[in-house]
Amino acid sequence: MRDALQSVQQRVEQQLQQQLAALGLSDQRLADAMTYGVLNGGKRLRPFLTYATAEALGGSREQADVAAIALEMVHSYSLVHDDLPAMDDDDLRRGKPTCHIAFDEATAILAGDGLLTAAFEILALAPYQSAAQRLQLIRLLSRAAGGAGMVAGQSIDLGHVGQSMTLAELENMHRHKTGALIRAAVLMGAAAVCEQLPAEQEEALGAYAAAVGLAFQVWDDILDIEGDTAVLGKHQGADMALNKPTYPALLGLDGAHRKAQELVDEAQQALARVDGDTRMLSQLAGYIISRDH
Repeated sequence: MRDALQSVQQRVEQQLQQQLAALGLSDQRLADAMTYGVLNGGKRLRPFLTYATAEALGGSREQADVAAIALEMVHSYSLVHDDLPAMDDDDLRRGKPTCHIAFDEATAILAGDGLLTAAFEILALAPYQSAAQRLQLIRLLSRAAGGAGMVAGQSIDLGHVGQSMTLAELENMHRHKTGALIRAAVLMGAAAVCEQLPAEQEEALGAYAAAVGLAFQVWDDILDIEGDTAVLGKHQGADMALNKPTYPALLGLDGAHRKAQELVDEAQQALARVDGDTRMLSQLAGYIISRDH
């Protein structure tokens, strides 16, 4: 699994560099901040999901490149903005100073804006897709990233710092904040190679993505307690220090571990209903709750 992830990481780094160069960015400081925000050693799990889904359905990585890169730009923009003083106020990301620390707050805001808008320009110019596929890719990403998805999840999160949450409320927040973009990663991988995905296949892939996305967040919450700052690339215990609602806080640490495993089991059951070679998607589900960062 690590070799497969590393292969995707290398491809994504190369593709991101090419796409950033092709944007014709007009201000060097902005270009530097955008590059810093997106080329800082991310796990690239979302692009991996996009590539793995495309390949499971008989497509190629070349077909999925634009979807994978657009997703990673949106994810990176969200992290740049999440780290800002008005949001999570973090000074460390992936072991490096956050964008607003490395540059300044205004430049970090603009860098995030630039990455977000670049993602849709890239999708609009997708070279291997029909006009209908381009529109579908744009629709999937815009809905997942906006007020019905990731942005809503972040708003819910910020509104509950220092407040109690039920398990159902916590899951709703994370299905938006983290899960929406992970679901988009899977469905965009399918849309990049299929003109029309059968409804039952879309439902099965969506169920897989929903379970994997929630398992990812449960494990992140566990790592906030059990992880090491040097490995995590961010301060261990950061969520606890902010008194954020987490799965270990609600379920206990053992309960959170059980929840993560149950979600991976759900993901595997959903994959059994997908036509295609889903081995990489299956392996990723297991990796999510064994990673150390």
